[in-house]
Amino acid sequence: MTAVPPNPTPTGGVASSEAPPAPAGTGDGFSWRRFLMMSGLILVLGAGAVVLLWVIGSNLGLRATIIGIGAAILPVPILVVAFLWLGRYQPTPAKYLVFAFAWGACVATSVSLGVNTFGGYLLSEQLGEGWLADTLTAVAVAPVIEELTKALGPLLIFVFRRRYFTGIIDGIVYCGLSAVGFAMMENILYLGGSFAMGDSMFGTAGGALTTAMLFVVRIVLTGFAHPLFTAMFGIGLGLAIRRRSLAAKIAVPTVMLLASMVLHSAWNLFASLSATVLASGYLSIMVPIFATTVGGALWLRASEARLAVHVLPDYVAGGWLSPPEVAALATYRRRASARLWAKRVSGDEGLKAMREYQHVATQLALLRDRYRRGLATPDDPAREHYLLTTLVACRGAFAGRDPSMPRAVWDGRYYQVQFPDGSVRQVNPPAQPVMPIPIAIDPFGGGYARPPAMPWMRG
Repeated sequence: MTAVPPNPTPTGGVASSEAPPAPAGTGDGFSWRRFLMMSGLILVLGAGAVVLLWVIGSNLGLRATIIGIGAAILPVPILVVAFLWLGRYQPTPAKYLVFAFAWGACVATSVSLGVNTFGGYLLSEQLGEGWLADTLTAVAVAPVIEELTKALGPLLIFVFRRRYFTGIIDGIVYCGLSAVGFAMMENILYLGGSFAMGDSMFGTAGGALTTAMLFVVRIVLTGFAHPLFTAMFGIGLGLAIRRRSLAAKIAVPTVMLLASMVLHSAWNLFASLSATVLASGYLSIMVPIFATTVGGALWLRASEARLAVHVLPDYVAGGWLSPPEVAALATYRRRASARLWAKRVSGDEGLKAMREYQHVATQLALLRDRYRRGLATPDDPAREHYLLTTLVACRGAFAGRDPSMPRAVWDGRYYQVQFPDGSVRQVNPPAQPVMPIPIAIDPFGGGYARPPAMPWMRG
């Protein structure tokens, strides 16, 4: 990322709404490496799905399977929407979100089921059938393999699609969706099995009652458990993004993965001991950790908006943005107001363009922050220019479209405002600018300073 490139918008004009070309390396050209990777992932996901279908069908029967699926799916839309809302200001391509969910549902569940069954068999052979073998399986085997397999899907995104993994929020979203997929399939087995057992002992009414009781415990009261455990690893991946040393990039996620396993193991231990211990652990440990994690995630979500205020002034100095535009990104309320304004002056096209504008501005702020921390990569200059030209294209859909506002041009230092009598006067930017002000950008009139160059581009 060299000094910010000059804004291509003609002086006094409104930017074109034509979308810029994507950076090199992001096209849709055929690649054998991509083809083989996608084929391998599809085979792995498909194999996991086949294994689960066979296990569910052979163990539950048709009626219990239908009951289990119906009950287990109920909370899924709520949880998925919650994670999508958490990451809505860093929209991720849907295919990666679907992959994370499918990985948890198909691969993590099928592998964990096999390992747990085999581990339980070995422990039973050594210790005999009974409470001790079951408890050791739940405490020492299940947490390790389940957290490891749930985490592997998001880790693949982290390694191979780093561009779509920008921080802790992305880590929580990917890992949370993987855990939701896992929990859904696990709940199908538990709830369907509960119905089958109750049905065989007490009839249909008994099966429905046992299923309803388990639904309350596993979904209503503790439905956050799996997402909470795996979110620990997501936090670790997000922290690793901002570490320079390779040792830290490996150590931080590893420690957080161990933390997820410990939490999971403690939870299973509570459940294995007694209802009293489970209730005490739930209220004194799990609920506070869950509340702290949610609060931290919301704070981080808001910090993305605050980050724009700190780093995007680099682009104000470069003539790409005006102070009101930066101010409009500072809070989610201001972003919502800007979208409403864009829809009022330009209709649905303006609303869509403002949404994209805000998303791109968030990505640009994260990229610039990475540069300031000394974590930039050689691909960042092309990515920066792509994001900046995308901002220009988006602005063209709404800038200058509000007939109630005077024509104003930002020259890099001052506003050049045209008054009703036709005269153009220079106006200083206010200390606390407001938005929206539909101005054009004049990159050639200000003689402004440029942000510092990336280290490897300096002579």
